[in-house]
Parts: sequence; C-alpha cells; structure tokens
Amino acid sequence: VQLVESGGGSVQPGGSLRLSCVVSGLSFRHCDMSWYRQAPGKERELVAHISNLGERTDYADSVKGRFTISRDNAKNTLCLQMNSLRREDTAVYYCKAQLTLIYTYWGQGTQVTVSS
Repeated sequence: VQLVESGGGSVQPGGSLRLSCVVSGLSFRHCDMSWYRQAPGKERELVAHISNLGERTDYADSVKGRFTISRDNAKNTLCLQMNSLRREDTAVYYCKAQLTLIYTYWGQGTQVTVSS
C-alpha cells in the first residue's frame, strides 16, 4: 500500500496550493479519506474528511470556507484545494486512508509553508 502526497511548497499569505495524494495497492473507492496536518510542536489534527463515494465532506472549523477536499475514484486520487492560506496553516500535511474500522494507512507527508 502506498499513499504519495504532492503539491506542497512555500506560498505567501493569501495564496493557494493544491495537494494531491495518489493511492495504490488499496481499494481506494472503499476507503474514507482524510487530510491531517501537524505543525511543529503540535499534535496532528484533522483538516478535512471525505466519504468513500464523496457524498459527504467535513472540515475543521479553522479551514471551513477556505479548503476543499475532493476525490477521483477513477484515478485513486485525493485532493485538497487550499485558498486564502494563512501563516497558521504552515504544517506537514498527511493523507490518510481508512478501510473499514480496522485498516488505516498514512502517506509520508508534504510540507506547506505560508510566509511572507
């Protein structure tokens, strides 16, 4: 099983980034998917979640209205569109795949830095 994130980088406040996570070795369409992030010295936190067929999404209050989670089950890809980025969004972003309640898989993370 592999989850490979990409799309991170450095951006100025107010800018945008689009993260992607490509999943292989797993039945992607059966997985609930999430984006988490971890800032230095802080615990990993849930950013956004999407159900396996994409009919339900949930967001942390801190990103509502700015971030959009989406998925393409034909391409085994999860995305996170991040707009109006703030310094406090700086973190390593991870994608997570949840297959039933038992199997959890994580990507290696991608760094997002928001700084002027």
